[in-house]
Amino acid sequence: MIKPLERAILAGGCFWCMEAVFTQLRGVEKVESGYCGGSVKNPSYEEVRTGKTGHAESVRITFDPTVISYKQLLRIFFTLHDPTSLNRQGDDVGSQYRSGIFYVDENQKETAEQVIKEITEEKLWDNPIVTVLEPLKEFYIAEDYHQDYYKKNPSNSYCFSVIKPKIAKLRKEYLGFLKRN
Repeated sequence: MIKPLERAILAGGCFWCMEAVFTQLRGVEKVESGYCGGSVKNPSYEEVRTGKTGHAESVRITFDPTVISYKQLLRIFFTLHDPTSLNRQGDDVGSQYRSGIFYVDENQKETAEQVIKEITEEKLWDNPIVTVLEPLKEFYIAEDYHQDYYKKNPSNSYCFSVIKPKIAKLRKEYLGFLKRN
């Protein structure tokens, strides 16, 4: 019997960064940029960017757990953004850029709690982890121009200065997890 694909919803600053990183991993079938954790139904980017809707820029990762586990995705997530920075990643400031895990079931919640505990004990970060852990209520797909943004705009200054270094770090630290071209 083939095990079905699973989904992980993560927020770690700008969704362009998260999408660009996770699309490169073996076992990841699809990554979609979107919004979750807020109070407005079907929010637009213009609404979310104000920080008033309560949504976080997020990615929905569809993955094959026989190739890459949820725990492995979380370990990568916690090393490729700053989970100790409250409501900010670099120059992106506001609750829409918070670090968050939106779990789909109790197993994901328990795994996330375990990974946070392990990373804290390993002292991977000097400061306390402020990543929020919330049950997924709804995930709203972002506008089309946000999907595959890095792939479509590699010479954009934000992509070059912010996303490209994250990809370099991914390639350095997680070479064994990368898709082969």
